[in-house]
Amino acid sequence: MFQIGDYVICSNKGVCVIENITALNISGVDKEKQYYILKPLYSAGSTVYVSVDSQKGPMMRKVLERTEAERLIGTIPEIPLLVIPNDKMTEQMYKDCMKSNDCEELIKLLKTINLRKQKRIQAGRKVTAVDAKYCHLAEENLYGELAVALDMSREEVSGCVMAAVNSTKTV
Repeated sequence: MFQIGDYVICSNKGVCVIENITALNISGVDKEKQYYILKPLYSAGSTVYVSVDSQKGPMMRKVLERTEAERLIGTIPEIPLLVIPNDKMTEQMYKDCMKSNDCEELIKLLKTINLRKQKRIQAGRKVTAVDAKYCHLAEENLYGELAVALDMSREEVSGCVMAAVNSTKTV
C-alpha cells in the first residue's frame, strides 16, 4: 500500500503525488471504498482517483529510486530496439509499450522511434504522425519520472537520455 506523499507512476497520467487516501463523497460511489487522491506533477489542475484495491494491471507503482534511475540511464546503449514485425503493427507495439508502465519499455520505444526518424530524414521523408505522437508521450512519462528520481529538470534528463540513445551502436 502507498502512503500520502509518495511519488507514483499512474498508468498514462505520469508522475503523481498521493495527496490523500480516503473514501469519496460522490453520488454513485461506494462510501466504504478507499481511494488514492493523486495530483499529477506535470498536469496542473488535474486530479486522479484510484481505488486502493484496484486489481487492474500495472495501474500504479512507485517512482524509481535514484540508484535505479542511474542504472537505467547507464544501460540505455544495451537496451534493444523494439522488434516490429510489419508496419501495420507499429502503433499497436507503441501502445503496448506505453501501457506497460515500464521505463525500459519506454526507452525501447524512444530508441526505435529515434532510429526510424533518422532513416526517414536521411531518405528525405517526414517523421510519421504516429512516431511523433508516441515519441512525445514516451518522453513525457520517462523524463518526468527520471526527473523526480534524479532531482533534475526534465530538460536535463532529456539531454542525458538522448546522449545515451545516440551513443547506441546500430548494426
